[in-house]
Amino acid sequence: MENIVNWRDFISQQSQLGYFHQLQDFVAAERASGKAIYPCDDEVFSAFNLTPLDKVRVVLIGQDPYHGEGQAHGLCFSVKPGVKTPPSLVNMYKELATDIDGFETPDHGYLANWAKQGILMLNTVLTVEGGKAHSHAKAGWETFTDNALKLLDAQARPIIFVLWGGHAIKKAKLVTQAHHQVISGPHPSPLSAYRGFFGCGHFSQINELLLQHGGSPIDWQV
Repeated sequence: MENIVNWRDFISQQSQLGYFHQLQDFVAAERASGKAIYPCDDEVFSAFNLTPLDKVRVVLIGQDPYHGEGQAHGLCFSVKPGVKTPPSLVNMYKELATDIDGFETPDHGYLANWAKQGILMLNTVLTVEGGKAHSHAKAGWETFTDNALKLLDAQARPIIFVLWGGHAIKKAKLVTQAHHQVISGPHPSPLSAYRGFFGCGHFSQINELLLQHGGSPIDWQV
């Protein structure tokens, strides 16, 4: 992947590999069967479209897309405007309110503003069947997103990898270069937020690291 300079080239390269052919055939067959598959086809790669490779400053790793109707649109933790804010994001907003001066809790869960500031909001699995969490796990997406993380690890500029929860923390092994930073801790879900996510200070820590890198802080208001 030495010569890959943008996500379009990366996706094109992956699309030539056998695992990706099988993955695309699987997803196409699932859609053709009449099942509700989220997100819609043109939003599967939204994270890559909104955050170009050369603009990635922070990587926020989720698991698989929300599986409720109208929720998923290709960014981890985010939902479309007009959709009820999910519990994990509610807890993220609670932490932001205590960690970032002046943060005001929004009445929506649409996080595209973060993506446009250089946060790659990457689920490790990019599609899901409606109402069935993790239903597309092991279909091949993990290979695709692991390869994306390896490409990010190979970037010369420092990148901050944010790993919340056991699933994401396992990806730390893919971050091998010393100039990158890994921030990890409990997941913001209601099941684990009280085990250390609340009070973690990760949002201000991200901004402090970005300033140390000579960059601008994230405007967390959405």
